[in-house]
Amino acid sequence: MSELVKIILVGTVAGVLGTGIGGLIIAFLGRPRGNMLCFLLTFSSGIMIAVVFHDLIPEALALGNVGSTLLGIILGILILAMLNRYLPHAHLPQRRGVDEHHGSTTRLMRTGILLGLGIAMHNFPEGLAIGAGYMASEQLGFGLALALALHNIPEGMAMAAPLVAGGLSRHKVVFWTALAGLPMGIGASVGGLFGSLSTEVLSVALGFAAGAMTFLVFHELIPEARKFNDPRSSILGAIVGVILGLFALLAL
Repeated sequence: MSELVKIILVGTVAGVLGTGIGGLIIAFLGRPRGNMLCFLLTFSSGIMIAVVFHDLIPEALALGNVGSTLLGIILGILILAMLNRYLPHAHLPQRRGVDEHHGSTTRLMRTGILLGLGIAMHNFPEGLAIGAGYMASEQLGFGLALALALHNIPEGMAMAAPLVAGGLSRHKVVFWTALAGLPMGIGASVGGLFGSLSTEVLSVALGFAAGAMTFLVFHELIPEARKFNDPRSSILGAIVGVILGLFALLAL
């Protein structure tokens, strides 16, 4: 097996397995309703907030500077805002007599898919790190891949929660969350081919992912949770999500 093929394989497995396991955990909780749905939506928000402010933004600043990080964040917010505005809804216009819950579930599905896009954007530069690490030494590259695979589990959980709440079947939830990890393999191949890219480019890419995820948290997940009018569940979910996300990131 050539070195490049090995790098691509390890990067792909790390990405797909990490987010896929996160999706699997949430999928087996079943379709949530009421208080549990409210809790899971803000739980996802809490995890994403922890990832953005403890991981993505500090890493973007370390690789670049305030300007490159801010540029990425602004681009991420603007592009996700445009996608949210112009992306066609996944359902037909509601007809008389159709349960209004249908509109809520389709919004949750769309939120999960958009959140998956944000996670996928995040995974590409992490894959670059795996590829570049392998070019330095196999031990370093494999260590990065293992750490990032574990790191992706809470992100897969965050993506899966609105998909499960939207009524997507278990095997499809696992499939889509695993697919969100695929760009890590693509990034690993680029990192393996070129060794390393400009740190400024990586900084913008990580900032972009941070902006995209931040937009989804405050425009999609939290407003959807507030519709249940259950402050206790929403606050508890957000707190647990932030704490669990931080502990997971610190442990890795």
